[in-house]
Amino acid sequence: MNTSLNEQISKQGMSPEVAATQIENFKNGFPFLNITAPATPGDGIKVLDSSDVEHYVSTYPKQAESVEVVKFVPASGAASRMFKDLFGFLEGDGDLSKSTFVQKFMNNIEKFAFYDDLNEVLKSQNSSINQALDTKDYKGILAALLVDDGLGYGNLPKGLLRFHSYPDKRRTPAHEHLIEGVQYALGSGNKVKIHFTVSPEHESKFKSEIDAIVPGLSKEAGVAFEITYSTQKKRTDTIAVDSNNDTFLEEDGSILFRPAGHGALLENLNDISADLIFIKNIDNVVPDRLKEETKNYKMAIGGLLLEIQSKVFEAVRTLENSYSKDAVSLGKSVFTNELGAKLPENFNTNSIEYQGAYLKGKLNRPIRVCGMVKNTGEPGGGPFWIKESDGLQSLQILETAQVDLNDPESQAQMNASTHFNPVDLVCGTRNHKGESFDLLEYRDMKTGFITEKSKSGRELKALELPGLWNGSMSGWNTIFVEVPLITFNPVKTVNDLLRDEHQ
Repeated sequence: MNTSLNEQISKQGMSPEVAATQIENFKNGFPFLNITAPATPGDGIKVLDSSDVEHYVSTYPKQAESVEVVKFVPASGAASRMFKDLFGFLEGDGDLSKSTFVQKFMNNIEKFAFYDDLNEVLKSQNSSINQALDTKDYKGILAALLVDDGLGYGNLPKGLLRFHSYPDKRRTPAHEHLIEGVQYALGSGNKVKIHFTVSPEHESKFKSEIDAIVPGLSKEAGVAFEITYSTQKKRTDTIAVDSNNDTFLEEDGSILFRPAGHGALLENLNDISADLIFIKNIDNVVPDRLKEETKNYKMAIGGLLLEIQSKVFEAVRTLENSYSKDAVSLGKSVFTNELGAKLPENFNTNSIEYQGAYLKGKLNRPIRVCGMVKNTGEPGGGPFWIKESDGLQSLQILETAQVDLNDPESQAQMNASTHFNPVDLVCGTRNHKGESFDLLEYRDMKTGFITEKSKSGRELKALELPGLWNGSMSGWNTIFVEVPLITFNPVKTVNDLLRDEHQ
């Protein structure tokens, strides 16, 4: 690369070495992972019975009082994809008979939580929703909803849209996450700490929304809130290349850097200092009438993590004192029974010192408990057993792109998978001494993704960093727990808000 390009790379906060590695990744691709089996109930997925859940619901709140808890909400995603079909209609010929999606939207428009706001916009334009429907001015309704002169929903993040209706108010997902925070993320100091990752252009709007809610909710719930925000770091953007794997240059000669997917948020997560961090996507919220089960299972996975983590800490402290037979036996029991890992076949043939050092290294890591729902055909990652280079079998969340679907055995393992990752995690990111792990040390940089895009009519290839709950947490100790399907209610399109779970 010439000096000019190197200067651009440095200005981005990236080293030339990292840039060169990224280009090599484009040239060589990423290796597929070695699946040994899908994680299933009884073999990698824990299933809690009602007494287990009741136990954690009763014991977790007291445990949480003595630790620092943070609710981490990735909230930078734009809502534009929610309205893809509506935008298509708005830009088309306006023939309602050609779009069953828009027909459903219009036929049920009064059921959306933003109905009153939308009606007010149309009234300011000397119209109303009913009048527009009567005159078949569907484009007028959609323009009022989507463009900046109206509600501007087409350019807002999901977190700031009105999702749910109540007798006296309409709530956004951001508001619902504050309510959830009171229910299961109350930690030491009677404080609810919530961290939103937002896009820079929407940060002020997020703060305005939250600042309007917090005082009243704090008084009502009798708790203090600490709300923080961060944006995706510029240095986590990745270089784009052309079809020849050469750096993609804009017309002015500048390098095209692109956001690197949710894996870039690992740096944001790494900046959070807490004993327990819940992670849940911004759009996965439900009205109050359905929150109870979500709350109970959040307490269950949080309580389970704290329970197992205490045993891990005891084993690590014991192994730090000596690699005695008893210490190694304890470490092995915790690693295989509590964490469920499967040791290499030749593990017991090694010396007691090797076994002790190996177990201490494997136990002294970040830990996560991941809720898993039964697979109902949703796209996304799933839970699998993976064989590591040293023979260890670990639990990982895999995306389809990480699997060689041309290999019959891998395809069969994918087909046998029974569960799906709904992004329902609780993380322990401090060690037995209370020190924060450097999470960047536990990601697998060989698990990125390459996608094909275009810019200004030119084809390009884009690079995504290892996914936040995929390769970015590859080196963590992982526990999968089955959670009810009702705890997973994403909103991918605006019409998803018509489902009973959002009414």
